[in-house]
Amino acid sequence: MGTTPLAWAAGGGHEAVVGMLLGRSDIDPNKADENGQTPLWKAAYYGHEGTVKLLLGRDDISPNTSDRLDTAPLWWAARLGHEEVVKLLLRRNDVNPDKPGYNHQTPLWEAAREGHEEIVKLLLRRGGVNPDEPGDHEDRTPLWWAAEKGHEGVVKLLLERDDVNPDKPDRFGRTPLCGAAGEGRNGVVKLLLGRDDVDPDKPGHHHRTPLWWAARRGHEEIVELFLQRNDVSPDKPDRSGRTPLGEAAAKGRESVVKLLLKRDDVTPTNQIRMGKDHSCRPLIMGMREW
Repeated sequence: MGTTPLAWAAGGGHEAVVGMLLGRSDIDPNKADENGQTPLWKAAYYGHEGTVKLLLGRDDISPNTSDRLDTAPLWWAARLGHEEVVKLLLRRNDVNPDKPGYNHQTPLWEAAREGHEEIVKLLLRRGGVNPDEPGDHEDRTPLWWAAEKGHEGVVKLLLERDDVNPDKPDRFGRTPLCGAAGEGRNGVVKLLLGRDDVDPDKPGHHHRTPLWWAARRGHEEIVELFLQRNDVSPDKPDRSGRTPLGEAAAKGRESVVKLLLKRDDVTPTNQIRMGKDHSCRPLIMGMREW
């Protein structure tokens, strides 16, 4: 695969061997293998701080060189949580802290999704980083993923920024609150509901609100949080006419059904379109899987 002795030593964290090889004039410290992986790339990927330090001490090192998938050493160190390696790389002025990998995911995007709070802090302090940049095929921001995954510390850091839109939807119209509500992330839902610039009743492309998702998944405490608000419609149907009550009934979410039935503004006889010339009410929906 074209891997040099230096690359093997760097990837294995063998500092003495790396130092010996770097002392030779006939060694290229940036020589990549067939996958585009340089010795620095391998050292950063495996989190070998000492080896990274040795390589970065070279004047002829290229710290931004990406592999065949267009991912640089910093990208992998951020994604895999190698905090000390990230620190070393960010100390260099010639490292691009916002260089995206495949599908446009930046180092910050990866660190936020994986919940690496300290690395998120380091990247946000560095400057030259867009904290609201969407990545992947679904246009989800760092905040969106941190919210859905329940990384409260990361969510707090991002919400402190003026250049982060806390209500920015993905390509399906689902906001960070939608993602958090659907996955049962109680703490994150509370953080987002505390914001004046978050619409708690904002529907996605299929007209499914955060409450709809929480009801479908049976997240009772989150459903209660939404029902305490005056700006949430508890009976808002999706594009197919399925209300939060209908969806909760269909999935057998008994405790959520009880909460919704206590509301005067929830109609238990609302019909749900099943197809041409057919309809189905929540009571019947509870008898079958939708």
